[in-house]
Amino acid sequence: MTLYYTLVFMLLVAEMVLFMALIVPLPFTVRRKLFTFISENPLVAKAQHGLKITFIFILILFIDSVNRVYRVQQELAIATENNGGSGKAAVLGHERLEVQARKFYSQRNMYLCGFTLFLSLILNRTYIMILETLRLEEKVKQYEGTDKNTKEAEKLAVAGEPGEIARLKRELARKDQDLENLKKQAAGLHREYDDLTEKYAQTQEDGLPKKDK
Repeated sequence: MTLYYTLVFMLLVAEMVLFMALIVPLPFTVRRKLFTFISENPLVAKAQHGLKITFIFILILFIDSVNRVYRVQQELAIATENNGGSGKAAVLGHERLEVQARKFYSQRNMYLCGFTLFLSLILNRTYIMILETLRLEEKVKQYEGTDKNTKEAEKLAVAGEPGEIARLKRELARKDQDLENLKKQAAGLHREYDDLTEKYAQTQEDGLPKKDK
């Protein structure tokens, strides 16, 4: 197995472990803190962007492996036709083993990449479903008056994709910085306007004829 397919296999194992961690029954408070941490942590957001790029490469590998499987099947079909349709094997001896090995490796790579992509979609959907379930449980606890941790409830209510809260906080900080810059510019313009008004008033006073005593 080549290096990149080994990395794909490691990613598949990591996805399986993460999926098992998501479906493990945990207390409500622990699960709520866990999902809040996932939504707030900026490292999770960066890892999510990196995984999106990784899955694009895995999709390319999946398409390439499907193409290889198709070509190997075509070679077997051509070899069968060249044999004249007799009852003999399509390819004899060493050639047959080589073609079968290529077919096996191509199919293995196709299944490996395909399962990795499919499990990534399952993980994303499972995460969203668990998050929606936690929100519903939170609302039920609020209606019953049994939930006292309102701060965690507010964080869970705005939680979405992994790292979304951290991204929203960065955007809010950037908008606050832009607002501060606009305030500084407005204050500078106001000072310049006052200076120009004073200068204009002074020139008007200098231009008026002085009255004789």
